[in-house]
Amino acid sequence: MESFLNNRFNTLLFFPFVLGGLTVFSFQPFNLVFINFIVLPLFFYLSVYIKKKSKSTYRKKPLRKNLFIYGTAFGFGYYLSGIHWITNSLTFDESFKILIPFGLIFIPLFLSLFFSLVTLLVGPFLNFNFYSILIFSGSLAFSDYLRAKILTGFPWNIWVYSFSWSTEIIQILNKLSLFSLNLIFITIFMLPSVLFLKIGLKKKFLCFGIASLIIFSFFIYGNYSINKNNFDLNAKNEKFNIKVVSPNFKLEYGLNYEDIEKRLNKLIKISEASNDPKTLYIWPEGVFSGYNFDELNRFKNTFLKNFKNNHFILFGVNRFNVQKNGYYNSLVIINNKMEILQEYKKQKLVPFGEFLPFKKVLNKFGLKKITEGHGSYLRGENQKNLILDNLNILPLICYEIIFTKFVQKSDSNTNLIVNISEDGWFGKSIGPYQHFSKTIFRAIEQNSFLIRSANKGISAIIDNKGNVIKKLNPSEAGNIQLEVPLIKNKNKNKNDLIFFALLITYILIFLILNKNDN
Repeated sequence: MESFLNNRFNTLLFFPFVLGGLTVFSFQPFNLVFINFIVLPLFFYLSVYIKKKSKSTYRKKPLRKNLFIYGTAFGFGYYLSGIHWITNSLTFDESFKILIPFGLIFIPLFLSLFFSLVTLLVGPFLNFNFYSILIFSGSLAFSDYLRAKILTGFPWNIWVYSFSWSTEIIQILNKLSLFSLNLIFITIFMLPSVLFLKIGLKKKFLCFGIASLIIFSFFIYGNYSINKNNFDLNAKNEKFNIKVVSPNFKLEYGLNYEDIEKRLNKLIKISEASNDPKTLYIWPEGVFSGYNFDELNRFKNTFLKNFKNNHFILFGVNRFNVQKNGYYNSLVIINNKMEILQEYKKQKLVPFGEFLPFKKVLNKFGLKKITEGHGSYLRGENQKNLILDNLNILPLICYEIIFTKFVQKSDSNTNLIVNISEDGWFGKSIGPYQHFSKTIFRAIEQNSFLIRSANKGISAIIDNKGNVIKKLNPSEAGNIQLEVPLIKNKNKNKNDLIFFALLITYILIFLILNKNDN
């Protein structure tokens, strides 16, 4: 093993790339969370190992350069395996296939810089001691936080999402916030690193005991919270009949009115609305691809014929703004007369998918966004919840569901989250499963039922504890229905203060103990 690691290529490039690539198996649909208990300790171990070797075997190369290459290689493996499916979106238009290498190489390479930042800045100060483990964990958690916030933000597959399979353990989300829990879990994943430390066996057992106690406490609290919730839900609550529709449409461009009519008829057929009482029907994003709402007025009689006065339909559609001469990617709630009752304009647009960053520069090279139409969508701003009778809806379109900030900033009276999506862009990949896993976290954070309608993705009704009540798989067409309890929120976490408090604590422990050692 020593001879293998003495090879600079193996240690700085090959081994970290493999380690980073393995992390994809800890997330949905695989859920092999134990991999993180192997990968993260080895990632830490090699960081310290490289520091030592840079003084001897690798001495011809600067330490920080070695650490930068090492972090980049790990990050490249992490993102290449985790988000390789994004290149599928480039296969729907011949003109974009040339960009597949860009999506496959340069996007993961750019994102890998968040790991490079950790190893570059923290790596020179690491040693085989406990407080180095803490500062390494804190740095990884802070890099996830930065990734979620800077530029447009991309908080995809942060470490805590590998626990999406255990609603009991993540119930504490409602108290701690996402990034706080992410920091705690990273620290726990790092636990096997104590085996590398030159400390007594009792101290090693103590570390494992504390970590086990934390996880057990989370599990106990989660079970209590879920069981208490089941009891509370049996009490008298306001309810609203919700029906989720998943049509399983093929993702395609250039639809004519005849195609749109066929889609509408299929949506109506799957909705099975004739005998329904007062109901909100949830259709996915992208069902009327390439058309704005005003162009659908010709189908007004179809809605009148098939829906009652107490039926409401929520779906995604383009909306044209005359003043700004552009389109919004919107979510609307209409009645059977096709009157818009409520509207939400998407705020978090997908870079290159819905808008072109650095548009003026990139247009000169013939680049455009990959969704239909050459222009970028307008960005919705300062959006409020949608109100329909006793429903107070937090609307989220497509990948807005991955941003915890929408829950943190939501109306305190929110009693339902609705997420519509077009997951056909992902193809038959792991993308729809990773995308869906985030919805579980948003439901717990908000303490509200979450309704999701996703074409070619997972459509589901999720309770306020993150439990999937009913669902339709990516290739399934059909509907699911439930009288959804409208839960009044209590003690909803609104900020990341706990995260920063924990992070500062980690830093202080490191600074104090490291100073004492020196």
